[in-house]
Amino acid sequence: MRTDTGEIIHLEDYRETDFVLERVDLTFELDPTDTKVEARLIFHRRPGADPSAPLVLDGDALTLTGLLLDQEPIAEADYTETETALTIRTLPESVPFEICITTSLSPQTNTQLMGLYRTNNVYCTQCEAEGFRRITYFPDRPDVLAVYTVNIIADKATVPLLLSNGNFLGGANMGDGRHFAAWFDPHPKPSYLFALVAGDLGVVEDTFTTMTGREVALKIYVEHGNEPRAAYAMDALKRSMRWDEEVFGREYDLDIFKIVAVSDFNMGAMENKGLNVFNDKYVLADPETATDQDYANIEAIIAHEYFHNWTGNRITCRDWFQLCLKEGLTVYRDHEFSADQRSRAVKRIAEVRFLKAEQFPEDGGPLAHPVRPTRYREINNFYTATVYEKGSEVTRMIATLLGRDLFKAGMDLYFERHDGQAVTIEDFIACFAAVSGRDLSQFALWYHQAGTPLVSASGSYDAGRQRFTLSLEQMVPPTPGQSSKEPMHIPLRLALVLEDGSIATPSSVSGGEMTGDVLHLTERSQTLVFEGIASRPVVSLNRDFSAPINLHLERTAAERAHLARYETDPFARWQALNDMALLALVEGTASVRTGETFAVEPALIEALLAAARDETLEPAFRAQALALPSESDIAREIGRQVDPDAIFAARQQIMTAIAKAGASDFAALYDRMAPSGPFSPDAASAGRRALRNAALSYLVLAEDSPVRAAAAYDAADNMTDRIHALTTLCHRFPDAPDTARALDDFKTQFADMALVLDKWFAAQATIPGEGALGRVKALMADPLFNPLNPNRVRALIGTFAFSNPTGFNRADGEAYRFLASQILDIDSRNPQLAARLLTSMRSWRSLEEKRAEKAKLALKEIAAGAKLSADVSDIVDRTLKA
Repeated sequence: MRTDTGEIIHLEDYRETDFVLERVDLTFELDPTDTKVEARLIFHRRPGADPSAPLVLDGDALTLTGLLLDQEPIAEADYTETETALTIRTLPESVPFEICITTSLSPQTNTQLMGLYRTNNVYCTQCEAEGFRRITYFPDRPDVLAVYTVNIIADKATVPLLLSNGNFLGGANMGDGRHFAAWFDPHPKPSYLFALVAGDLGVVEDTFTTMTGREVALKIYVEHGNEPRAAYAMDALKRSMRWDEEVFGREYDLDIFKIVAVSDFNMGAMENKGLNVFNDKYVLADPETATDQDYANIEAIIAHEYFHNWTGNRITCRDWFQLCLKEGLTVYRDHEFSADQRSRAVKRIAEVRFLKAEQFPEDGGPLAHPVRPTRYREINNFYTATVYEKGSEVTRMIATLLGRDLFKAGMDLYFERHDGQAVTIEDFIACFAAVSGRDLSQFALWYHQAGTPLVSASGSYDAGRQRFTLSLEQMVPPTPGQSSKEPMHIPLRLALVLEDGSIATPSSVSGGEMTGDVLHLTERSQTLVFEGIASRPVVSLNRDFSAPINLHLERTAAERAHLARYETDPFARWQALNDMALLALVEGTASVRTGETFAVEPALIEALLAAARDETLEPAFRAQALALPSESDIAREIGRQVDPDAIFAARQQIMTAIAKAGASDFAALYDRMAPSGPFSPDAASAGRRALRNAALSYLVLAEDSPVRAAAAYDAADNMTDRIHALTTLCHRFPDAPDTARALDDFKTQFADMALVLDKWFAAQATIPGEGALGRVKALMADPLFNPLNPNRVRALIGTFAFSNPTGFNRADGEAYRFLASQILDIDSRNPQLAARLLTSMRSWRSLEEKRAEKAKLALKEIAAGAKLSADVSDIVDRTLKA
């Protein structure tokens, strides 16, 4: 395992390679502990490069067994091998030459799950970001593109399936019990997109006819017996392919598209060209084992990885600093796909909830970095919510600024200009500037400046002149490495909602640019004057969350209620309800901390119940309206001196008040949303289940009894309802006999289904209170807990650290010490997983002093660990130093 070398990689140091890689021929002779890899690489020296420059190839944990130049051994004096590189000297100056490298690997003992590894008797690769250098010595960087031919040799009886990128060339038996298969990918690709999968798997097959009439074979490979559970993934794939043709004009470009689902995987999925490898939790689903959220995730991630075929594969990143160019852009594309497949309004609410829960804390803490960072020590640590989710929001803002038609024209130009290239953010932005004629240099600051902008707004109304004046001010807070920031170009969708609920149409607007309903905030301070406003309006700003900002706009309770009743933008209507609830929760938390009693404002309860009763609103939206801001939302709003126990107590008190006031409404909703037919994963049915389960949660609070939740568990005919009832029992009545019975029943039913059992572990890991740590430790001793499986570790330890504020933030600091010991243990075998778990402590400085001090001690314990990986060392150093 590589340990931290302290090397910092800087964007400004980028330069092209001295050698151009023309083609790659790979031969794998697979063996669990002694796989032989032969790599034949054709290079020529780049014109203008230093004629004496050596060829430097990346490597990591490799055993070199052969090295040839044009089929002749290379003298020892002409090469140097180190732990991280192979340097070859005395090379031809002007003609192509072949380097043949032979390495030996042990896939069975590769617990990092990077490079080539073996899991459940299946050989699998994960090469993004820098895993290919664990297979052979190579110029392992995204701007080195080449065509690949791959030959795979293995024992036919135990490894009947041999897959790689591209199109199948053929295969045959070899006469000694072994067989081979050959694959060719005609599209030049970087090494991080290389893939190999070999083993004994079942397959689900279908076909897709492209818009030009080509027939593409579709295959999804899963463990034997799981084939029926891949049907929804196949359906999602076909819908993704059609949508990308219709919306972006992108047609698939190979004869076959393959997906493989594996159980041990560090990521969600990987877009390897023509051979996507998935964590099986994002492929396998049926009503008995998958929740509605599982179905939605499968749909989105299948689409995301398929969409990468163009935004990431055909056009890739010049260097890893441009990661958002493939990830942020593709997240935007998968968000749009899901919005078209489901409810656009509900999807947008879910996106913003996730952004605020995951990316806003990142932007406001020690791990803050720009969407395009300028330096990194370990690239694995920059697969972050900032790159993915904020990167998506930046793409969305381009679409908002330019409008649908110009955005589409810009994307078309991007595909036309850069197909087959490794490009930069500047290349991307230039396409939209070209089609729109607009200077986007200020807008590009969204890629370069870290931090969440704060926009403060205030308004005044002159009834005599029928004039409304809106004053705006923006500020981007300092972040690590960026103490001062320039004003951003912030597109804010705006509406002035009049007393009768109509949207005002000003006769004129002065003081700033507006395009349709989009206000362009480009200065630190701007004042806009709206003429012809018949009555005092209520300002609705940042509708549809048009910019990822924090907004400070003083409104009265009556104004919030007015928006909650009349706003025609569904997201803005939800935001008004959410703001009302958040204000009450923050005030309630302050009261709990000082020992004061507080009452819940009737206006909040009535607004929420009005939304719940409103039959004109889709059930999924009503469910979102009833879901109060989370404990982490409240903590983020408070900002400093956070007391998780006070937050939890205030939230429970407010939820109970709502539950008791609306008990009859919730009982009626629970009955009315009952299923009327067989299970369907469609959006409308999922919305009804979501609203019914929201009603159940409030009813259980109102009744303060496990009876209804236990009955719901027993009656459930699908995993959505079953796991919701089980989680409700665990959280409200952890020690009740009904809860113990349900937990035992769930475990017995699904003991042999790993993905479902992960839900059982997660439900218990989120039980609030200081007793959670003891439960987690006891569950780790359960024979069904597998510390080598990333999904199981994330389900128990990750869920506890990320999603149990009171349990993880125990006042005595014992949970921080527990996490420190787990991270040090996991780091020795899977650094990437350990580093991801460590980010759960990114907001430690916002805690009240005693907890913060204990968290700091745990972080120092990690920092003092022997032989820390670069992944963990990087995160802990940044978390402590900022």
